[in-house]
Amino acid sequence: MFKNIFSFKIFGSNLGIDLGTTNTIIYAEDEGIVLDAPSVLAISQNDGRIMGIGKEAKEMVGKTPKNILAVRPLQDGVIADFDIAQKMVKYFISQVQPHRPLIGPQMVIGVPSQATEVERKAVVDIAAGVGARKVHLIAESVAAVIGADLPLSEPSGNIIVDIGGGSSETAVISLNGVVISHCIRIAGDEMDRAIIQYLREAHNLFIGEQMAERIKITIGDLSSDKEEKMKVRGRDSATGFPHEMEVNSKEIGEVLFPPVSTICDMIETTLEETPPELSGDIMQRGIYLTGGGACIKGLDAYISKRIHLLVNMVAQPLLSVALGTGKLLKDQKLLSAVEATLPAD
Repeated sequence: MFKNIFSFKIFGSNLGIDLGTTNTIIYAEDEGIVLDAPSVLAISQNDGRIMGIGKEAKEMVGKTPKNILAVRPLQDGVIADFDIAQKMVKYFISQVQPHRPLIGPQMVIGVPSQATEVERKAVVDIAAGVGARKVHLIAESVAAVIGADLPLSEPSGNIIVDIGGGSSETAVISLNGVVISHCIRIAGDEMDRAIIQYLREAHNLFIGEQMAERIKITIGDLSSDKEEKMKVRGRDSATGFPHEMEVNSKEIGEVLFPPVSTICDMIETTLEETPPELSGDIMQRGIYLTGGGACIKGLDAYISKRIHLLVNMVAQPLLSVALGTGKLLKDQKLLSAVEATLPAD
């Protein structure tokens, strides 16, 4: 009993982290997912004081006075504001480990396969700054494969498509490594911007990011199934007054087609560059979808029709990267193998 108490005070729990543009998800060894929070921080421009982090800060987006700024420190899948990102991560770590240990945790963090050396170093520096004793970076696509319990170490190919908030990535995985990968800055945020632009141009209605995201999640649908409707509130551009109108899933689906089509172009490019020996495996197994953006209704069927391959949604698309980093905490041999798969800049 005394040994366990002593160990708890000395050593921090090892952590797996999916540091995403939209959400940050943390997996603690032997505990599972312990945090899933929006990657947003609200800060006072007068004195730099933190006014809110995570869900609280997200609710402030578009509603703050001029002296308070709600910031998303990650853009397009990478760190855009180092200082704010470090403050945010430090706060999240304090939530899952209230008492800072004498010896910090080991951290496994997912990063885009094509992250530059500078972008990877920023992640390492933030982790070190919040007390990590050792930091391992692995490709998010590899982490997603592990988190989804797909074959990784076999000499066979799996193609995974991760559609996040700021970026979409497709990668062919075989023998613990990334064989081919492509990443574009078209994902959930771009879909939100398309909805905002459409309502402004077609209906003279100004809406914010949160309303656009709500529309996408609620009635965004790429299928031709039953039509759904939703009431949307915003500001009428003609009168300047608050206005409410109704939109339907069919028109929102049409708005989403252009960004989704660009994602399909990326998938096709990846397939064209895939070695023929792995193409047969992919034809048999199909494509695996993960990430928050993959949850749009009818997306799997649309991609399948466009690419002419079976499309499978992984069991927990929002958590697969974090679950993968968590599993690697318990398998140091596999961690060493996949960590080396990140390309040098």
